[in-house]
Amino acid sequence: MPPKLDINKAGWEQSEFPILCETCLGDNAFVRMSKQEFGRSCGTCARPFTVFRWNPGTGMRFKTTVICQTCAKIKNVCQTCLLDLEYGLPTQVRDTALALQNEAPTSDINREYYAQNMEGKLEGNKSLLDSGRAQAAGKEMLKQLARTDPYYKRNRPHVCSFYVKGDCKRGAECPYRHEMPVDNELSKQNIQDRYHGRSDPVAKKIMAGHAATMGLQPPEDQSVTSLFLSSLPSAATEQSIRTRVAHSLPAIQPSQIKSVVHVAKSRCAFVNFKDRPSAELAAQAWAHGLDIEGERVSVRWGRSKTGGARGSKASPAAVASPIEVDS
Repeated sequence: MPPKLDINKAGWEQSEFPILCETCLGDNAFVRMSKQEFGRSCGTCARPFTVFRWNPGTGMRFKTTVICQTCAKIKNVCQTCLLDLEYGLPTQVRDTALALQNEAPTSDINREYYAQNMEGKLEGNKSLLDSGRAQAAGKEMLKQLARTDPYYKRNRPHVCSFYVKGDCKRGAECPYRHEMPVDNELSKQNIQDRYHGRSDPVAKKIMAGHAATMGLQPPEDQSVTSLFLSSLPSAATEQSIRTRVAHSLPAIQPSQIKSVVHVAKSRCAFVNFKDRPSAELAAQAWAHGLDIEGERVSVRWGRSKTGGARGSKASPAAVASPIEVDS
């Protein structure tokens, strides 16, 4: 009985060719692939799908698809490395810059049901990712961070586990790399975090480095949880600023925004967060500024005032003052 006619296999996926980025496909113009229908379960929705396996080039390791095409189209990512097909970046970087909300469920109960429903909305190779309404500052950030050239070094063989133990006797004939592994944050990657854009160490490194380049290096004082917005539109109000801030940070709960202090006369505002990680994520998302009512607003870190009298209540504007950033 064909899979589509079997009620137990109705949600299983069949495909003729994988959705891959240029890096994973490799530089071999005559690449040969093996195809296995329902070879494994998808790494995100757990549905069986058609698995492809190939060698991207000489001296490279064999690569395989790890998620189904439905999940890849929903996020517009490669089926193997799970990086964005347009920018070559982790989904967490793209979603943070474009202020996209992650709607895919992460629980085992809902993710398969969600994938089956979304499959009916997909037409051909069309992706459901809509970035047309994204702000100009986010698109500018992605253009600057985009990886346009393929990075074939990512296809190298894995480290030889026997070499690490000192037991490898193959020498130069060993197909794996003879080098000691590096134990850091980048070695703790997994499919779920990469796909859903949460706690991805590669994304954190990219966004933190870019924010520092743009003059938004987090201050050493961990108590600083405020960002200073300057050059606000004359028609901006405290409520409009709070609404725009919340919409531009879908990864942060609105309750994490402690307060928004708007100084209308100076056309500036202080956005105070409840914790330091939320403030750092906002600084990374606003590395190129924040668009409010069609105007680009400058963003800088705030700093605590230390010269006030002990026990006295400071005014909102004195809680955080901008740190001067060299241009």
